[in-house]
Amino acid sequence: MSVSDPFNPTTPSTPRLSWRLRAVVGVLILAAITVVWFTNLLLTERFTETTRNRAELRLALYSGNLMSELRRSAIVPQLLARDPALIGALNSGDYSQTTQRLISFIEEIDAASLMLLDEGGRVVAATDRNVIGANMRNEHSFIEAIRSNDTVFTTGQNDAGGNVFNYSRKLEGNGRGIGVIVVGVDLRKFEQSWSGIADAVLVTSSEGQIILATEPSWVGLMEEQALEETSPPSAIGRAFQATADWTVLPPDAYFQGEAVMRLETRIPFQGWRMTSFTTFASVRERVNGVLALEIMGFAMLLALTFYLLSRRVLLRSLIFQRESADLRALNARLQREIAEREKVEKNLEVAEQTLAQSSKLAALGEMSAAVSHELNQPLAAMKTYLAGAKLLLQRKRPEEAMASFHRIDDLLGRMGAITKQLKSYARKGGDAFEPIDARLAVNSSIAMMEPQLKQRQVSVVTTLPREPVIVMADRLRFEQVIINLFRNALDATKTVAEPEIEILLSAGETATLMVRDNGSGIEDLDNLFEPFYTTKLPGDGVGLGLAISSGIVNDLGGRLTARNAAQGAVFEVQLPILNDETEAAE
Repeated sequence: MSVSDPFNPTTPSTPRLSWRLRAVVGVLILAAITVVWFTNLLLTERFTETTRNRAELRLALYSGNLMSELRRSAIVPQLLARDPALIGALNSGDYSQTTQRLISFIEEIDAASLMLLDEGGRVVAATDRNVIGANMRNEHSFIEAIRSNDTVFTTGQNDAGGNVFNYSRKLEGNGRGIGVIVVGVDLRKFEQSWSGIADAVLVTSSEGQIILATEPSWVGLMEEQALEETSPPSAIGRAFQATADWTVLPPDAYFQGEAVMRLETRIPFQGWRMTSFTTFASVRERVNGVLALEIMGFAMLLALTFYLLSRRVLLRSLIFQRESADLRALNARLQREIAEREKVEKNLEVAEQTLAQSSKLAALGEMSAAVSHELNQPLAAMKTYLAGAKLLLQRKRPEEAMASFHRIDDLLGRMGAITKQLKSYARKGGDAFEPIDARLAVNSSIAMMEPQLKQRQVSVVTTLPREPVIVMADRLRFEQVIINLFRNALDATKTVAEPEIEILLSAGETATLMVRDNGSGIEDLDNLFEPFYTTKLPGDGVGLGLAISSGIVNDLGGRLTARNAAQGAVFEVQLPILNDETEAAE
């Protein structure tokens, strides 16, 4: 009696066994298709409803936030219209402190902008100083506020084409309208918060025009025009990448022929409406995740079935052995690379030590150049005073010669102070700080530059306030900064036919010293305060004046900045002003 071997292809039972396995495979495939199909239908409907509920809740939250911002901003004009300082400024015509007062308000009320208009529609004070003096007589915010006794809301467009939202209210004095306060409402911040989600959100006016949207190019269009744009918004771009072969999604709106979920709600403010377009990407991802698990389960069953039909275990073992050999070779190669990297790290340590030594030598060279640079100016002045004293002595005028000798003595003291300062430059101490009048420092510095001014015909305009401008500083170092800036202005106007230098000292929240020239301006603002950067010819400078001046101003707690004007350059020094509160704190 013969026994059949099921794994022997020559046995008679092989065709029957193969047919059974094929039937099992067919049943598994049919069951997989059926289960996946019904699972897709049920989960798609369920997850779509969940996504719609979340989108409706999010839309209600957005509309509530927008309405809350509008209501909060509507109170601001009513409060500012009663401010006695603003009313007094409109009555007296003195707006010197009004702009600063509006700037202090804007941080407390969190508004986009504040503007004060007089009865003629001219902007007399604003948080944006660029609009002061502009005439807004024909703007709706001014016209409607003058005509109404209540707060009015208006919309407009700025120079960039975006929408501007304003609340305005009339200010009254002596029973008549004397001006208008305009409060800018920042609704664009909601666009930025909306753009962080996968929804496209837009707000339309009562006429159906889009006034806010997550896609900037939609602003100003009707909704139908926005949906016909050739460039889809990034917020719903992923909605059109979902497969549509066996997906059933209920479309609420179409964008370029693709289905999206459209939701709309009414905002109780001037007939506004908010609309959102929600993608089906999250629905598709969640459904696909479940379907992937199901398909994976059926795939594992099919793999087990195919394994019974396969006799390639030996071949797979050989493949695994070959891959193991490749991995061993890769591991050896990685070991060699690790050894090479360790060697490179050791070489890098040696290079870092060499670089540190080179940095020390460079710092020593920079200090030597700084000493030479800072002493050149007093030496040049001493040479001029000595020549003048010699000439005065020859002319039998010893009293005037003694004045030159006194100035030479002052310069020698200044040179000693500079060398002492440079020796302690790394310490950056503030032991010599004392309250000084910035006006006296400016006058002393100009007097120090008198020999250079006599050699050239330069128009120097000095504007100083009448009241003292007291700052806490080292007077010698502060005068050194002024002399460096003045000297740079002289050098910058060498090629100008009519050289002009303007020195302006003002006092506000800070003490501000401005030095302006009508030279050729600054070519490289980024590297201007770097050591050894200079545009002068060899021998005229080493590029340390501005670097040292910037360091001195920083030590004094201030800031040195530079910019190009319409003609020439402007250097500005800002130092903390010393008032009663500062002295009490000290």
